Amino acid sequence: MADSEKQVREAPSNFKSKVWAHFGFYNTDDGKTLDKDYAICKNCLAKVKYNGNTTNMHSHLVRHHPDLASEEKTAGSQPTIDSVFKAKLPFASPRAASITKSIAGFICKDLRPYSVVENEGFRRMLTTLEPRYEVPSRRYFTDKAIPALYAETRAKVEDALKSAERVALTCDGWTSRATESYVTITAHFIDNNWELQSYVLQTRVMHESHTGAHMAEVLEKATEEWKLTGKEPAVVTDNASNMSVAVEMTGYQHIRCFAHVLNLASQRALKLTAVARLLGRVRRISVFFHRSTPAADALKRNQRMLGLAPHKLITDVVVRWNSAYEMLSRFLEQQPAVTAALLSPEVRRNVADISTLTEADISNAEEVVQALKPMLVATKSMCEEKSPTISVIAPLHAQLLSDSQHH
Repeated sequence: MADSEKQVREAPSNFKSKVWAHFGFYNTDDGKTLDKDYAICKNCLAKVKYNGNTTNMHSHLVRHHPDLASEEKTAGSQPTIDSVFKAKLPFASPRAASITKSIAGFICKDLRPYSVVENEGFRRMLTTLEPRYEVPSRRYFTDKAIPALYAETRAKVEDALKSAERVALTCDGWTSRATESYVTITAHFIDNNWELQSYVLQTRVMHESHTGAHMAEVLEKATEEWKLTGKEPAVVTDNASNMSVAVEMTGYQHIRCFAHVLNLASQRALKLTAVARLLGRVRRISVFFHRSTPAADALKRNQRMLGLAPHKLITDVVVRWNSAYEMLSRFLEQQPAVTAALLSPEVRRNVADISTLTEADISNAEEVVQALKPMLVATKSMCEEKSPTISVIAPLHAQLLSDSQHH
């Protein structure tokens, strides 16, 4: 029988590829079985060698029936790369849960607002990193993710504190930029490996007044909550009177912050009449050179002429005693250029109330800088220590006493 007279039979039902919608087989000459040596195109009756896979049939459709090949590709059962990436991760899947927990950690560690998860740039970044991940709502982080992370972290801290024989607590009252008052309590202890460990236990808003009695209540509640009462806590605070009263009321050992003591001592020295008057004169000169463009230009010109470093003058800040030291030091460094600039014609016309310092003033400034330098060294030593311990204080204190006696 000629091929044109034969009837194309459907492929067996277990042939699942979509391509079989366009191909079939002829029967063998005896008519009992399918001749599977060749697949027959239903559209043009072309014979396509069949090797047990559909590669040759796909190629035939692409070459001779491109419109059918396009339809077959679209309807194909094989998922495309795009379809794989468009499939969303199940919310409870390990991958999605890991990303969500990481976002919660980011919010806590970097003190980000909850609204960050709604920000367009943040969401675009996450889509780039993991297109299948859907960011949970802000409400989910406030109600679920962050509380869960807090509970997990708190359990770890409680477990770590169990190994401490004694603890030191730092108690610090502070005010936010929004003028809200807070108290932060931190625990420090030596672990079994003789390593210093520190954990922030709590930061509480202070709605009531910062009286000693109220501070004592906050401190006692914290030690009870974290099961530290039996560990004979020693409490480190600044020198504020309410803190002193608070620790006295609790009966805990009280240690005053050495860095704060250094700051108070330095501030008292700066308030001496002669020193305060000297600082006022230098401050007026520094402010003048910051505000006057002709004076600033004259200072730069004289710095070049005298071979001095092209540094700007420094103006002190009331709350930072070391800024007064820095202001005097910079002034002494630039004093020749400052004097020359103040005497230049274009500047003298605008400096009716600014006068150069006398030799006695310069001498006093040098003495103040020399006297304050040991305090600055001690303060920097305290600040540079990641966790300054009491072992640092004894040598610093002895050195300060020795330096002050020499002066």
